[in-house]
Amino acid sequence: MVEAIQGQTALPALAPPLSSYSFPARETLNYTVDWRVFPAGTASIHLEQQGSTMRITGSGETIQSLNLLFRVSDKYQSTFDLKTGCSYGFSKQIIEGRRQVNTDLKFDYGQHKSTQTEKNLVSGISKHEEAAIPGCVTDLLSAIFYAASQPIQMGQSFQMPLADALHTLSVAIKPLSHEEVKTPSGTYQTIRVQPVATSGVVKNKGEIWIWYTDDARHIPVQMRARLFWGTLTMRLSSIDQK
Repeated sequence: MVEAIQGQTALPALAPPLSSYSFPARETLNYTVDWRVFPAGTASIHLEQQGSTMRITGSGETIQSLNLLFRVSDKYQSTFDLKTGCSYGFSKQIIEGRRQVNTDLKFDYGQHKSTQTEKNLVSGISKHEEAAIPGCVTDLLSAIFYAASQPIQMGQSFQMPLADALHTLSVAIKPLSHEEVKTPSGTYQTIRVQPVATSGVVKNKGEIWIWYTDDARHIPVQMRARLFWGTLTMRLSSIDQK
């Protein structure tokens, strides 16, 4: 049964990507991942245009020396419309220690609903749920690159409706400061932003910051999440045009 969106603050409309913004035709962003000050793993995000859509695949792995203590091998996929920014779906395959879960979230704008199927690969238990959504949303992975297609300027925040599992929440992207950032791939002039929400994953699981290059491309060269068990930092190590 589809849950109605009731009793919550009105959601903002998803503004389309700027017509002047150019998404890469094909690109892979590679990152080192540190936990506090210690090397913890690697991550990559691949973007590829497929007709009128952008397909994004992401992955994260712990380094070999940590696998015996706590192995992480996560994969993510999402797709969004290049003209509207609307996400078509988000899926993930999670291996974190003994936890192994596959989740597939799809958006049906014609019926204004999202459908989520989740399977626990350890217990074998599956569940299927539905929830109401507005006419256009972004998702947790697409949002990083959708935000890059918007004006990012000091003193000018913007909002977007983000589908977090079976909840749609309003997330504000707040530019905080201009900063020079050194990464394994080089030194960049950036603008640091913080996604801020009143509920959902961004609110309940810590704080997140993204450093976008302060130019027309808005490449996310650094990302940081401060969680209850520590701080993870992703720094760009290389860019592949393939």
